Amino acid sequence: MIKNSELILNPDGSLYHINLKPENIAHDIIFVGDQERVEKITNRFESIEFTTQKREFKTQTGTYKGKRLTVISTGIGPDNIDIVLNELDALVNINLETRKPKNQLTALNIVRIGTSGSLQKDIPVDSLVMSEYAIGLDNMLRSYLIDEVSEKNIENAFIEQTNWDLRKGRPYVIKCSDILANKIFSNDKMHKGFTGTAGGFYGPQGRVLRLDIQDQELNSKMDNFNFNGTRMTNLEMETAAIYGLGKLLGHNCLSLNAIIANRATGDFSTDPYQTVENLIDYTLEKLIL
Repeated sequence: MIKNSELILNPDGSLYHINLKPENIAHDIIFVGDQERVEKITNRFESIEFTTQKREFKTQTGTYKGKRLTVISTGIGPDNIDIVLNELDALVNINLETRKPKNQLTALNIVRIGTSGSLQKDIPVDSLVMSEYAIGLDNMLRSYLIDEVSEKNIENAFIEQTNWDLRKGRPYVIKCSDILANKIFSNDKMHKGFTGTAGGFYGPQGRVLRLDIQDQELNSKMDNFNFNGTRMTNLEMETAAIYGLGKLLGHNCLSLNAIIANRATGDFSTDPYQTVENLIDYTLEKLIL
């Protein structure tokens, strides 16, 4: 039995942070970072059956072209992903009354729709990137036993090519769900990517305001990283954590990115909101197939 202190429920029986009960979610779930983006997606639904919000975690479940879908805002960063994915898993794979894991486990389908900046000149603004791999620079997933799900060859190449300081922890590389990639990826619509997941927005992504950072050259090293043709394509703050926890818990996860900036060229989209709208429409149509 899982202790009350480890699996915390609200007085109404919902999960502590995300405020959800098992019946409130579909098996196909869209993650967004920004809570305001939830309704940008669900405005396309024919009906909405459930809405709740606690802190940055806003959830709506409804029907789009006959398919039941849930949209959840995770907020920013790997720490929030740790909360959301563990609590979603608890909804479907733990009996909340007996507080015991179920004998028959359920695999959720989770697709992240996010914005990101490209690191490569040939991935322009307003394009779409599917993260085939993601590298976590944040250490969160290292709290779990991840050796069976991580891509050690790519990890080792990244550490060597960037002269990574292991005092910051060992980066981890996780592959996306092949099931969802085969369902959603389209060669004529998006690029395959290798996405960097940072644990913060400023120093961890090489931004300098008033504080010096540990490696002033890290961004250019990441730009030039190449492992058998796999290049780093974009940088954000959630994907590797989603992929890692998804693999460990047995869920199918995929991250899709609307590229609104290109650091290599200095370009920024003239209409980033439309690029996100395009990605939303594309994703919804793929999910109902």
